[in-house]
Amino acid sequence: MYIYKLGTIADKKKALKTLGVESGGVGIMAKKMELMYFYIKDLRCPAANILKQDALSIGADLAVPGGVILCEKEVYDCILIGTRKHMEVLSRKELAQPFGLKTLANALKKFLSVKSKPTQIMGIINANDDSFFEGSRFQKEDAITKTKQMISDGADIIDVGAVSSRPNADTVSELVELQRIKPICDVISSEKLYETTSFSIDSYTPSVVEYALKSGFSIINDITGASNEALIKLAVKYDAKLCIMHMQGTPQTMQDNPSYKDVMVEVSAFFEERIAKCEALGLERKNIILDVGIGFGKTLEHNITLIKNMAHFQVFGCEVLVGASRKSMIDKIIATPTQDRLAATLAIHLKAVENGASIVRCHDVMEHVQALAVAQELK
Repeated sequence: MYIYKLGTIADKKKALKTLGVESGGVGIMAKKMELMYFYIKDLRCPAANILKQDALSIGADLAVPGGVILCEKEVYDCILIGTRKHMEVLSRKELAQPFGLKTLANALKKFLSVKSKPTQIMGIINANDDSFFEGSRFQKEDAITKTKQMISDGADIIDVGAVSSRPNADTVSELVELQRIKPICDVISSEKLYETTSFSIDSYTPSVVEYALKSGFSIINDITGASNEALIKLAVKYDAKLCIMHMQGTPQTMQDNPSYKDVMVEVSAFFEERIAKCEALGLERKNIILDVGIGFGKTLEHNITLIKNMAHFQVFGCEVLVGASRKSMIDKIIATPTQDRLAATLAIHLKAVENGASIVRCHDVMEHVQALAVAQELK
């Protein structure tokens, strides 16, 4: 006999079937193989004590601070630990409990119903001369040449923008933005490139967005996070997807000492409010993409927290986008000039996809296609 420790098993049911487990046992055992953790903020003390006992009774656990048993404070932060099977049991069991545990039970049900979405790669075309990465700046004919190269390299989506959103970027008039983007849109339309891949317009200017949508674009990448109802209405009118990005402040102010009480709670609450706004105006949830806004009003710690816990944002039932390509968070971890940040970008994006991101916005399409293909095979 020999025993060895297994690494992460992404497809648990497939592993069990390969082993020859009987069909009836595959589903049951797969749930026992998936360990889950939930961070619960401000849980009322009586609820914490009840949940602790209920969790222990089925083999799960609730990590709580000292003092909970004596109810020294009114609320506590806790970590719920257990298998998927445990969470299914608790999502039913806590429905009958008081002190807000019914709300917790319903939240667990939502997390347990999350379904993963296929990974897509979004290439970046910046039709301006001041984006933070010089290698992403393309105008007119060069932009079309690079677009066609990205299609050949395997891009599922190409994101075209004409205004830089880097920290302290200069503002650009509506007329200048349209002049920059129009030649690219015209070629995409005349050559019907939108039949080969999807195109996203990186803009929050309604006239620019509509011009792109009329040219065959099918995604609006809105860094202002659906703050303008006109963009939501355009998405509805043209049956386009809307990417809602979270940003604290504006590109001119976002890195002036960004702060949060809890970045996960605040970004999540932002998405909840903006999704409700979009749905009220007729935009279906299936046409909403969420972007946590790496580097947009966040410190390194905030960015890392969002990437590590990206699976949380799947609970909204939307595609989740990650965009950390060559960003300054890399330089804060290990000093590296922008042009040399590809390796670190791949490391971040692979972890983000592992943690639930389904759209990867990047400058280097071919390298991401290779890395994600290998990562998928290793699963």
